[in-house]
Amino acid sequence: MNMRTLQDILSDLPFANLPPAWQDHDLATFSPTKRLWDYQQEALRYALKVLWKYYEDFRDFVPGEPEEANKERKERLWAWYRDNGLEEDLDIPLGGQKREVRALLEEYYPPQNGSLPYRHFINRMGFWMATGSGKSLVLIKLIEVLWRLMQRGEIPQHPVLVLTARDDLLDQLKAHVAEFNEGRTDFRIHLEDLKAYPERLRTFFPLVGDHDITVFFYRADNLSDEQKERIVDFRNYENGGRWYVLLDEAHKGDKEDSKRQHIYSILSRNGFLFNFSATFTDPRDILTTVYNFNLSEFVRAGYGKHIAILKQENRAFRDKEDYTGAEKQCMVLKALLMLAYARKAQESLPPDRQAYHRPLMLTLVNSVNTKDADLKLFFRELERIGQGDVSEDVWEQARAELWAELAEGPEWLFEGERFQADQALFDGITQEELRRLVYNAPAPGEIEVLLRSSNRQEMAFKLKSADQPFALIKIGDISNWLKEELEGYEVIEGYEDEGFFRRLNEEDSPINILMGSRTFYEGWDSNRPNVITYINIGTGTEAKKFILQSVGRGVRIEPLPGYRRRLLPLYNAGQVEEDTYRILCDQAPVLETLFIFGTNRNALYTVIEQLDQEKRREAEHEIALEVNDEVSGRLLLVPVYREAGHTILEDRKPRKFEIAEEELERLQRYVNYLVDPRLLFCHHRASPGDIALLTRCLEHPKDYFNTTNSRRYGQIDLLLSRLFAYFRVTPQEVDGLKPLEEEIRHFQHIRVFLEDIAELKAKIAQVNEAPRRLAELRVRYEAGQLSFDEMVRQVQAVRDNESFTHNGQTLHIKRVAQHYYVPVLISESERIDWIRHVIRHPSEVQFLEGLEEYLGQPGNAFAKLDWWAFSKIDESLDKVYIPYYDPQSNRIRWFLPDFIFWLQKGDKYAVVFVDPKGMQQTDYQYKVDGYRELFWDEARRPKVFSHEGLSVRVHLLLHTEDANRAPAGYREHWFDHPQAIPNCFNWGY
Repeated sequence: MNMRTLQDILSDLPFANLPPAWQDHDLATFSPTKRLWDYQQEALRYALKVLWKYYEDFRDFVPGEPEEANKERKERLWAWYRDNGLEEDLDIPLGGQKREVRALLEEYYPPQNGSLPYRHFINRMGFWMATGSGKSLVLIKLIEVLWRLMQRGEIPQHPVLVLTARDDLLDQLKAHVAEFNEGRTDFRIHLEDLKAYPERLRTFFPLVGDHDITVFFYRADNLSDEQKERIVDFRNYENGGRWYVLLDEAHKGDKEDSKRQHIYSILSRNGFLFNFSATFTDPRDILTTVYNFNLSEFVRAGYGKHIAILKQENRAFRDKEDYTGAEKQCMVLKALLMLAYARKAQESLPPDRQAYHRPLMLTLVNSVNTKDADLKLFFRELERIGQGDVSEDVWEQARAELWAELAEGPEWLFEGERFQADQALFDGITQEELRRLVYNAPAPGEIEVLLRSSNRQEMAFKLKSADQPFALIKIGDISNWLKEELEGYEVIEGYEDEGFFRRLNEEDSPINILMGSRTFYEGWDSNRPNVITYINIGTGTEAKKFILQSVGRGVRIEPLPGYRRRLLPLYNAGQVEEDTYRILCDQAPVLETLFIFGTNRNALYTVIEQLDQEKRREAEHEIALEVNDEVSGRLLLVPVYREAGHTILEDRKPRKFEIAEEELERLQRYVNYLVDPRLLFCHHRASPGDIALLTRCLEHPKDYFNTTNSRRYGQIDLLLSRLFAYFRVTPQEVDGLKPLEEEIRHFQHIRVFLEDIAELKAKIAQVNEAPRRLAELRVRYEAGQLSFDEMVRQVQAVRDNESFTHNGQTLHIKRVAQHYYVPVLISESERIDWIRHVIRHPSEVQFLEGLEEYLGQPGNAFAKLDWWAFSKIDESLDKVYIPYYDPQSNRIRWFLPDFIFWLQKGDKYAVVFVDPKGMQQTDYQYKVDGYRELFWDEARRPKVFSHEGLSVRVHLLLHTEDANRAPAGYREHWFDHPQAIPNCFNWGY
């Protein structure tokens, strides 16, 4: 199946193009101490794009509209999917349904040819977000977005219902909402049990208030078509299908779940359904995924630990296979050695940096209380090792086998890279070191048991030779263990209120091993796991959810307090100082990796790898291209920026707020009407600073307002909210230039969605090998090893230009002179859907063709330079940009031109940004203004930056077919011939 998702379809719709009412949302603030990550905000932007498309673009919502309006929206949304390539038959057949399910569906939907067309269910969107990615925060923030849109009259004022799968998730929802409400005076969320809904309808108190919203909640599996004590009949709450239903991990369950899924759709059939989950497998869920940040994307983006599934298998614990105690002990030793290695790496870090976590091993088992339960077998080996009952042969075997794999470099899932181990660090782990690092003990010793009298779910273990416990078992009930497995052990009971498990994430927690089954993995948040060992789990499909959830819990990362991303991405983003990075980087790979031992590696690998099939395409691969040898070693400079210490209003020439002339006049009349500024404070929550700035701007409108574009906001509330946000926009300023490192990286992550990419990879390799092969032929010819005719024949067989075609879409594979990486991949079709991060826009392709043609001319201006190079810039993965104020979105945005050129002539150096999109992009003026603000001086000439004795200037050129048609105020930036690029040296050098 080759299916595009809702996110794919919306990717070409810029969020900044949405009307103000749909853009003007604070998507970052969650609570006084918590902000949403960039990816969480991006999920909300995609949700807003869908809601705008549905409730305004397809058919503009009008209060009191007939039910047919929503049917029209569904028809148009379904047609939009079909226009974007959806060919699969997703209709729901009625023939295979149970009688009661069929009757339920036919009660609410008209059948057609024995099935229900899927267009009836298309008003939905899915958030496919990894465990640990904070999707609950996105869900709650989405409620605020819905409330604000309802207040503005952009979407219907339907009630909101949150359904989740378990009581602990409901408790988590309540805790998050309480945190969200803390300190808020402008908006609050009130949670009420769904059973209170009928009574609320009889009151006059609105569900959607001026400053609050009532949100109903319930256990998803307690919704049915019958009424019992806790089971409720959805018909009592159906409200004509006018609900916004938010599902939190509520789309999975037992065999009755299909009926419940239909109930969720019925409740929202004239509203909208929002589905949040870490695992989507149904093609309908995948199709309607509006934002994909599942585990593979979470890890790739640097927000989670790398994942390495080791080849070492816990087969010695399988029931049906005969293994000796020594073989079981060998497997346990390997896991403990891996843990000790991580512990040793963390110990080597300077304590004053407060970096990383104390590494922890999770042991997750299939059986707990049977006679030879997996947990009991593992515990016995753990005990023997703690007592020092380890033969030298077993010790050396475990070390040798584990090191052999570490030396080979275990592969990181989803990333195509490998973990590199430090042999000196590993070799330093003796049996004495292992006891110290894992058992917290200076010498071997017997095990004693530590209990909390009030807690019958957990028990800790300590060696008598140690001062602190080292391991913890958390299971449903420890009574059986105490009676059978631990009879005769010394048991020490404590009376502290707080158990070991609750303190597990504290800095002083001594626990290094956590053992258990399925009682603790959900709802547990920890950065500590570095090793997971599964025993007899993962050999069957019933364990799939458990594996995915526990791995999701294990990948969380916090290298430094408050920074939940891996060290290198933090460093590249400028969030970590270089000296801190250098101190921590050597040990980062091990502390940022989750090493997994499984009973059946292939089964485990298959389960986790399924996460990467995010779009049900034929398959997915990642290809890394190479840096061009001709460019490697050159000084390639890129600008870097810092946040200015002032707002844009305090700039020498403030960037103006866009507003229609009549709306500005209306605003002036409104402020004059209020007279007392305190009314602005009361009615619009304006701060004294906001009021002072508003007064200044209205007194000098020509300095602060641009009325030429007639931008309209409609409502005074929205206009003032937008204007106050404008007062707080902080620009960026140039912080200098630096050599290129990871800022251009898209060529290392070419995504290909094909089953077999062998031919494509072979052609890429052939094009890359062309220069070397030609050089070899020349050497052989000059050495007399080849005749002239043979040399000509072989030269003609060498190709530096190939093509590859799939589904009628052709990709050209070319070696372009002086390009930063090779080869360059150019698509003939802009809508190519089986490969990502290639050159595909017609304007880019035409520009490259014109450049190549010009370079083939003798005496071209590039030939007069000492050297030059250039590179494609990918807007989704690269970080080479020009920051600018965008009045449409009312924020600082990044302009990523399509190409960057580096040119040098003597001690003169130019960085030239080139964007060939043309004049059809109406926002180019804002981008050029942003460039000028940063890189021009008072005389409207490029500023000079010094770098290692070079005089460096930064230029911006926009390519078009006819530069004579460029507007007068921006003409110097437009060009229609490649010669303009090297001619930058004629400007002020």
